[in-house]
Parts: sequence; structure tokens; C-alpha cells
Amino acid sequence: MIFLAIFGMGLVVFLNRYAFLEPRLPLRLSSNARQFLGFAVPGMLTAICGPIVFLPGQQLDLSPTSPYLLGSVVATALVLLTRNVLFSMLASMAFFFVYRWWLNGAA
Repeated sequence: MIFLAIFGMGLVVFLNRYAFLEPRLPLRLSSNARQFLGFAVPGMLTAICGPIVFLPGQQLDLSPTSPYLLGSVVATALVLLTRNVLFSMLASMAFFFVYRWWLNGAA
């Protein structure tokens, strides 16, 4: 039953994507719909990353020494300064792991 549900969900996702990517289908979105869908990715990323950054250990942590909060601030600053997503991701991950290792070693 679980495999049937997984297969069904995969089929729904595939058909949803196929409808917009197949050039022979006469399905086009209006400019308002495209503009509205432009907010989907930032909203999804906020919903995924928000709890990870602000609720590590299932408890609100807004301390300035939180490695999750500092890592996200570093990532945001690097993306805004360099406009290079790959470099920003790798550098902020390195900062996060080194800072977390330093905090655990100092404690």
C-alpha cells in the first residue's frame, strides 16, 4: 500500500511538471500567475530553514552565539556581497562547522 501511495504521488508530481514543460501542450500561465508563483520558492525555503535556524533542539534559540543563527547570517551576507551561491554555501558551511567545533572544544 505504501509503494502504491509513493508511486501515485510521484505520478502526480510528474504530470504536474510535464504539463508546463511539454511545448506541444497549449497550457500557458498568465503574467499574474507567474508573478504569484515567484513567491513560492522563498516561502518554501523559509518554511524549511526557519525551524532549523531558530529552533535547534526543539527550543527557541536567539542567542548571538548560536551556530545555526550565525551560519545563516554569514550565508545571507555572503550571498548579498558576492552573488555567488555555490561559494556562499560552501563558505558558510565551513564557518558553521568550524564555529560549532570551536564551541564544543572550548566547552
